[in-house]
Amino acid sequence: MEVLDYKYLGDLVVRAQGGDSNAFAELYSATYEQQYRYAYKYLRDEDKAQDALQETFVQVLRNLRKLREPNLFIAWINRINFRTCYDMQKKEKKAQLDDNQYKDILDMNDEDKSPETEVVEVDSRKFILDQVMSLPLMESQALLMRYYQNLTIDEIGTVLNVSRSTVKRYMKSGKQRLKKLLGDMS
Repeated sequence: MEVLDYKYLGDLVVRAQGGDSNAFAELYSATYEQQYRYAYKYLRDEDKAQDALQETFVQVLRNLRKLREPNLFIAWINRINFRTCYDMQKKEKKAQLDDNQYKDILDMNDEDKSPETEVVEVDSRKFILDQVMSLPLMESQALLMRYYQNLTIDEIGTVLNVSRSTVKRYMKSGKQRLKKLLGDMS
């Protein structure tokens, strides 16, 4: 796995913020592969990963001048890519739900679940997901990749470009914070 020189990338960011298109092209080249791997692992589809990457780099180009700490470029672009993939997946699931809404209503054969119970379960899942998204970036990403996308710890480490033990640490601290957040609500 390629190790990125954050100082060098920070220098490229400063140049790109000043309007140097060659510096932006170099930022793109230096980060494309890592960002693609993340998008592909998240979305599990080559075409969708390409679309996510295109949107990610459009957002980077539009908002690069707003980045105050150029040496944090990788964390910043990771966040944009994560948000882009998350939004794409959310839109896709919503479209699937819209397509299947009548089928779901007709398939209510589970007599133990009333429509009210179904709504409460959906609201509860949404609330928990919102709480996970409020965690620090790396913790929320690790938890979502593990429990929402069923990635292994090694796969998460590859996507986040961190060691196995770091992934475990993110997951442990994320679970602790989440438990505290959810415990405070009761």
